[in-house]
Amino acid sequence: MTTDGFTTCLWFDDQAEEAAHYYVSVFKNSAIGGVTRYGEGAPRPAGTVLTVDFTANGQRFVALNGGPEFTFNEAISFQIFCADQEEVDYYWTKLTENGGEPGPCGWLKDRYGVSWQVIPERLMTMISDPDTEKASRATQAMLKMGKLDIATLERAYAGG
Repeated sequence: MTTDGFTTCLWFDDQAEEAAHYYVSVFKNSAIGGVTRYGEGAPRPAGTVLTVDFTANGQRFVALNGGPEFTFNEAISFQIFCADQEEVDYYWTKLTENGGEPGPCGWLKDRYGVSWQVIPERLMTMISDPDTEKASRATQAMLKMGKLDIATLERAYAGG
């Protein structure tokens, strides 16, 4: 792993390796990098995974088995901008399966408690429209949804 740019560190209790493999399976342009392990005299048994470097959707991450002291919350989330409803459905399904939790307005938590926003790119155009009535209708429709539905957002935006 290079040292230029940013790398997001995700703190897990003891699921770092499992989570890294999971994220690599969900996103394109993803791969597992290096794995480090706890040594003798560390707070975890020697040989236990300490960190896993991985790339998900071209973004660099390190998953850390740091213990139960810290957990994820909604103060930090990752946004996934989707080209179409098929992409929205794919990410929503993959990230909520096996223990993930759907939330409001395109937000969800995956099985590890990491928060995601699954957002159609088209929504960003609608809610930033200078025609504030159209933008407001799209926003109000979004606020009533869990998983975002582009066709419903388009109808609201158009006034129908």
